[in-house]
Amino acid sequence: MKDQIVIVTVCDDHYVVLLAALIRSIVINHTGNERIILYIVEDGLAPDNKQKIQGLTDPEKTQINWLSMTDALPPGIQLPLDHSSYPLNIYARLFIPYFLPAGLEKALYLDVDMLVLHDVSILWQLDISNFYLAAVPDPRIKTVDNAWGGIKNYRDFGLQPQTPYFNTGLLLINLSKWREDDIANRIIALIQANKASANYPDQYGLNVVLANRWLALDPLWNCFASEDMEDPYIIHFISRKPIYKTYNNNPRYYQLFYSYLEKTPWQNSKPLGEGRRYLKKITNIFHKIRSSVFGKAK
Repeated sequence: MKDQIVIVTVCDDHYVVLLAALIRSIVINHTGNERIILYIVEDGLAPDNKQKIQGLTDPEKTQINWLSMTDALPPGIQLPLDHSSYPLNIYARLFIPYFLPAGLEKALYLDVDMLVLHDVSILWQLDISNFYLAAVPDPRIKTVDNAWGGIKNYRDFGLQPQTPYFNTGLLLINLSKWREDDIANRIIALIQANKASANYPDQYGLNVVLANRWLALDPLWNCFASEDMEDPYIIHFISRKPIYKTYNNNPRYYQLFYSYLEKTPWQNSKPLGEGRRYLKKITNIFHKIRSSVFGKAK
């Protein structure tokens, strides 16, 4: 299906403002002839917010498909329940090859805290037939032996210290290879068995299971907001998001974010205080505790 680009992202109500800016940036900067097929895994998104998101695009050029977390995860799956504040929806990306329609060759996953400033068709046209995925090397961690963010127990897996480490905010996934080798279940099992070492759980699992079996992309495709690239293709708002008053990364990228947000129904949104950010983190932790008690990870 060369006439379409398949993009997947995940969002809850707290981050719907980020989702709106992301979609507008994708649509505005896509100059190719392909139709954008967008799959949004929604983790409790309010109906009125979904309706607003639906109105952001031209149906002739962009198709939005909604999936709940329950639809995105295989029945009976047990997700790793650690004590971090990362939401359980971070694991949805692992199951993209299973919830997308059969027959698709690849899919582009994007974290919701991104802005796409370049035509995604250029990225989409890359040949990844010999790789499980394409991603950008993490500019802060770089290799698995990084002391604070790498793979703490990399030696247990026979990995060399300088094995490259990628960031999972952008993944161009080879769907058939992923399914053939049962990558999702292998990653979940590995994280379950190594929770003490999995500081960034999904990223830890992906970098172990797919070590040296991924294609490195130009860093411009995943520029962290803490950097200062002149003309990045995609900005990734790691750490403090631009929806918070305490945003402390590149101010130019902050202005870019709000320039796209102005083209959405959230154009009058004001940055949130630290109380809202901490409440979100506490809610994520509570959800994991509840899941561990009642046996529900969805």
